[in-house]
Amino acid sequence: MKTITTTEALAEFCSEAAQFDYVTVDTEFLRERTYYSKLCLIQLAMPGEDDSTACLVDPLANGMSLEPLYDLFRDTSVVKVFHAARQDLEIFFVDAGVFPEPLFDTQVAAMVCGFGEQVGYETLVRRIAHEPLDKTSRFTDWSRRPLTDAQKTYALADVTHLRVIYEHLAKKLEQSGRSHWVREELTVLTSPETYVIAPQEAWRRVKTRTNSPKFLALVRELAAFRETYAQERNIPRNRVFKDDALVELASNKPKTNEELGRSRLLLREARRGDIADGILAAVAAGIACPPEKMPKPDRSRDKLQVNPALADLLRVLLKAKTESAGVAAKLIAPASDLDAISAGMRDLPALKGWRHEVFGEDALRLCEGQVALAAHDGAVRIISLD
Repeated sequence: MKTITTTEALAEFCSEAAQFDYVTVDTEFLRERTYYSKLCLIQLAMPGEDDSTACLVDPLANGMSLEPLYDLFRDTSVVKVFHAARQDLEIFFVDAGVFPEPLFDTQVAAMVCGFGEQVGYETLVRRIAHEPLDKTSRFTDWSRRPLTDAQKTYALADVTHLRVIYEHLAKKLEQSGRSHWVREELTVLTSPETYVIAPQEAWRRVKTRTNSPKFLALVRELAAFRETYAQERNIPRNRVFKDDALVELASNKPKTNEELGRSRLLLREARRGDIADGILAAVAAGIACPPEKMPKPDRSRDKLQVNPALADLLRVLLKAKTESAGVAAKLIAPASDLDAISAGMRDLPALKGWRHEVFGEDALRLCEGQVALAAHDGAVRIISLD
């Protein structure tokens, strides 16, 4: 089992990997005690039948630079294969501002190939590679050295089985003509906006029971302070204060340390020092926010005139089309979007790109009275009314 601990050895492996059509990649990291993920291990595998073409890369080794790996990521002649790549990509983007190109995500590809929504790696190993997968080392401390043999075996399996899964799914996509579906889905994963959290936009992640602009102005300032504080100190945002405490603070609007001390949900550490000062300043800023600068909740759907009968027909059509295509209905459109389509909204994901091919085109024809639905031999048929 090859473990790479020097930049030179990594460069040699990546140079060899560049001669192949693809390389499989995975990472192990910790995030429980930090804002940004701490990269602890990288697994790589070139095409092959055993572990001899795979390796473990120790990014914690003294003097280790990942630049040879990033050069491989930039090499567009080699497909970089991940499973559920979002968190892996965030690590590399934060560290070096680089995305693997071209990228192939087997979770996305499996979704397109009819394996359901967000299918797990273990399921694909069992169903495609026909191998068992030992997950007992999944939640171990990957920052501790030396790694155990069990950890190494577990980590390496995440890229060796991935070769079989990739080759199977890539072939199936080519045969079905759905490769462009995967490319469309991956544009979100390779967009910097996916991973950059602007403190002034952090309030959108907080669930509240009211959409009052005055209240949301307080939520926005408190969430922005928390996000900035957590980013600058690289600690989890919940270590500053949790969402329920944030909502409580926005409701109570403490103006002094004495009032702040009456909070039921605020952690003890947040009742004094820099956090307490930041909270009071954020509350003051929220209260002082002029009306024209207060957050405006999205009310675009509040006055929609939903056609219940048409919405029900769209649900029937969606079920029929997704069963025929072998994809999960939730991947095409949630129920709220079907209501929106019935009410006349058209700027929706279900009506664009590959979703338009599967469902959107016929959905629009149904709305415009160009097709009808009928039951025949236990299935739903689309009948043209032209």
